[in-house]
Parts: sequence; structure tokens; C-alpha cells
Amino acid sequence: MTPLEVEVAIVGAGTAGMGAYRAARIHTDSVLLIEGGVYGTTCARVGCMPSKLLIAAAEAAHQARHAPAFGVQVPAVTVDGAAVMARVQRERDRFVNSVLKTIDAMAPGDRLTAKVKFRNPHTLETSHGQLIHAKRIVIATGSAPVIPPVLKGLGSHLLTNENVFDLPTLPTSLAVFGPGVLGLELAQAMSRLGVRVRVFGVGGGIAGIQDPAIRDYANQTFNKEFYLDASAEVKSAKEMANGVEVNYLHRDGVWRTEPFDYVLAATGRSPVVADLGLEHTGLPLNDRGVPLFDRFTLQCGNSTIFIAGDASNDSPLLHEATDQGRIAGENAARFPDIRPGLRRTPLAVVFTDPQVASVGLGLKQLEQQHKDCFAEGLVSFEDQGRSRVMLRNQGLLKVYGEQGSGLFLGAEMFGPAAEHIGHLLAWAAQQRMTVSCMLDMPFYHPVIEEGLRTALRDLKQKLHLDPLLA
Repeated sequence: MTPLEVEVAIVGAGTAGMGAYRAARIHTDSVLLIEGGVYGTTCARVGCMPSKLLIAAAEAAHQARHAPAFGVQVPAVTVDGAAVMARVQRERDRFVNSVLKTIDAMAPGDRLTAKVKFRNPHTLETSHGQLIHAKRIVIATGSAPVIPPVLKGLGSHLLTNENVFDLPTLPTSLAVFGPGVLGLELAQAMSRLGVRVRVFGVGGGIAGIQDPAIRDYANQTFNKEFYLDASAEVKSAKEMANGVEVNYLHRDGVWRTEPFDYVLAATGRSPVVADLGLEHTGLPLNDRGVPLFDRFTLQCGNSTIFIAGDASNDSPLLHEATDQGRIAGENAARFPDIRPGLRRTPLAVVFTDPQVASVGLGLKQLEQQHKDCFAEGLVSFEDQGRSRVMLRNQGLLKVYGEQGSGLFLGAEMFGPAAEHIGHLLAWAAQQRMTVSCMLDMPFYHPVIEEGLRTALRDLKQKLHLDPLLA
């Protein structure tokens, strides 16, 4: 086969890879985008969008069941599981097709469908033996679900985010392993759609929440809807003819064996780098096999290799993958003119109900970087006006500020409209606003954001700000 010669080769055509391609193409026409699997991005095909479609159906069912609290009588609510999944798949396919159109619009010579691995730092080899000589290479191979040992061998009754959305109808029962972002989003959605759900975790973590008080509040809230044990003891999960039997220690102290139609593994994702032949690059790797890299330039060491997106295991979120792809693509194309790219204020949202949001520095980072030099403001949404009006009055918000300067540092929230309040706070953090400046901003009445103002007022008082600085 004739070897290919390119300036920039990008391995992986997901969100980060496509971002890298667009950025590199601005600086050079010699770019090759290589994909070894299906096109369509994790977000569109098996992540953000299909999960939100399932959540939207669950919200509709939940609202209908709770309409009588507003004096609105709704006949018995029934859920057509096949119709729910049909809409999820139909709309999911629309999002995927939109991505595929973008791929199809690329010049045919700019893309290659093949699995590749490194032969040396400047050469990739396809599974068919074709060589690709690239002056610079961007790794954007994404991530894959992690299956814990207790769940291996469950066969067709084991689900992950990569096949759960292909179910022809809703199951009647589901055991979810992993109370992280995906696990809790899907567990609550399934529960509200009438599925019997149990959620098992290890280590006590819930949706990535760092603050113990907020985590405990979330734990109690979720347990009102479905069984959640974030520090579970599970002895076994065995595949049976019609499902899976899970043997676990119930929170009441009794060992139980319970049958489920399926088990959902939501125990995290791992970078897809093991089969890339990185040992032939000479790059130093971390304990997960990922090359060490500069998170502001995405350059691996001093090499001509860059890494972006979930493959970097830095921050597995779509907006982060987009930014990383752009930075890596630009620097690969401009090499050796390497420039730090903009890394935005950390922002994460979990689309449960109530929602979870984290912004800026988390509690662990604050205790390490600002020990004894920060304060926190608090608000409960249980008696917040607009939240009570909508019967969404559950949750806590904590905001953090720096002693002396009054600089806003970050926040963590479990409560209503967290996706929107999180955005406001991320903008404030990126603009390096002080708590006093934030309180000078307009707050309409009556809105849920008035709860944010209450928390900021509490924080300002605890910061003991000098009136001349306020």
C-alpha cells in the first residue's frame, strides 16, 4: 500500500477530534482525520443527548403524577415503555445524523476509516498495514465504559451507556452500579418511568458532590424515590435465564438476593489508549497509560504529539473536549509555535431532579489551596419563594469566597435550576468578580436566583469585607 504523508493526523473523530480537525484546517490543508469505530460522537450517540431524552420523558411522567398538588386532577398516568424508547432512539438518531452530515461535508481525502497504532512518534499503521507518516499527531480516541469485576460475565443482561438506549422498551427492574453522573441520571429517570430501581455504589460518592452536607441532603432526597446505597456491599451478580440476581447487604443489615431484568454498569469510563502502541512513542505515561501532557497546550512532553478530549482523562465533558480539541489542533498545525489555550472556569451539571452543579474550585481544592482563607455562604431552597410556588423547594447551595479580597472562588449546589445558576456563577468566576460585585448585579422577583442572592449575602457577611472594598 502507498504510504500517506500528512502534516497533521488526528486519531479519533469524536467531539475533540472534530474540533482538532477544524482548528488545524485553518492553518494547513494537510490534515487527516482517522476514525476506527462508528462516527457520531459519544455525546450524540450514547451520552448527553439520549440520556436527556429519557430524562425529559421521566419529567413528563413525574409532573403528571404530581399535578394534583396544584389542584389539577390528572387521570391515572401510564407509561408506554416502547413509545418512550422509540422517541429516545428517533431523536437520538437525528442528533447523530447531524454529526454525520458534518463528517460527510469534509473532503474525502481528509478522512480515513481505520484502526491505527503508533509505529514510532511520527508514523501510524492501520490494521491493514498502510503507513501514515505525520509530522504531528493528535490523540482523540475518547473513552469506554469500565466494567467492575463483580459484573463481568453477565452477557446480554449487562447494560452500559453504549447499549442502554437501544432497548426496545423499558425494563421492569434495573440494578444500577455507580451513583455518579450517568448512574443517577438514568436511575432516577427509569424510576420515574415506573422501573423498579436499586443503586449500588462504593466509597460513598454521590454525583461527584464534594460537600458532606450537600451530599447527605442529596442521599436522603434520592432515597425517597428509589433505593440508593452509596457504600454498598455486593457479594455477587449472577446471570439467570431471564435476568440477573444480585446478592447484597441491604441498608437494614440483612443480606438479600433480588432479581432484576438488567444491570447497568455506570462505574466510570476509561481512556481508550491501550491499543495505540504508545510504547513506541517514547512518551512517559501515567498509571492509566495516558501520556503526560500540559493541560494548557495539550502537548505531550516536548514531542510533536498532542492529546485531547476523554482520551486525556482530564475533564470528560463535551465543552471541555471542544476546547481541548481546538487547542490541540491549533498547536499541532502551528508547531513549533505552541501557545497556551483558554481553559475555562470548571463547570459541571448533573441533570437529576434536583439538579447538581459545581463551579470553580471545589471544597477539596479550597481546603488545599485556600486553607483557612475562605468562607462559605449557604442557602436552603426549602423556603425560597419561587421554588415553593413551583413545588421545587428542595436543595442547598454553598458559595465560596476568599478572605481579604472578597473574590468569588466557586460553588456547589443541589437544587432547582442548578444548570442555570451554575452558568451565572461560572461566568462570575471567569470574570474574577468579587462577592460584592455579584450582589450589585440585578436580581428579578420572584425567581429562583433570589436564592443565590441570599447565599451571596450570607457569604459577604462571613467574609467581613471592608466597606471601602465592597
